Amino acid sequence: MAESDWDTVTVLRKKGPTAAQAKSKQAILAAQRRGEDVETSKKWAAGQNKQHSVTKNTAKLDRETEELHHDRVPLEVGKAIQQGRQGQGLTQRDLATKINEKPQVIADYESGRAIPNNQVLGKIERAIGKCPADLCCLARRRVAAPPGCSW
Repeated sequence: MAESDWDTVTVLRKKGPTAAQAKSKQAILAAQRRGEDVETSKKWAAGQNKQHSVTKNTAKLDRETEELHHDRVPLEVGKAIQQGRQGQGLTQRDLATKINEKPQVIADYESGRAIPNNQVLGKIERAIGKCPADLCCLARRRVAAPPGCSW
């Protein structure tokens, strides 16, 4: 084998300051004296256990008494669905299969636990032959179908 042209080179250099040393007050002052650009920023609540700090809105939230919840299908709608389903001789499972929904969806609508969904109501109405406006009006807590309903 031929002798390689590689020469051994030794590079000597000083190590830079560690992260902790670079952040120290002395290092910052020394860099400022040398005329270097120094950017400092203080972290908000750094090193403190302020996970559960009291904000201005806490008192406002404490005074809030309104209970927020979703509207549910009224029992009248559930009864109308049940009567229409039984009038056609369908079980909850049969009706659910017919409209491509789970049987639990039908059970929730009939018991009044479901959150009204116009698409599901529309499918149920078409499947049981009820006036679409009837169930939607009942679901929105109206008394009767709007005038001009063709069903």
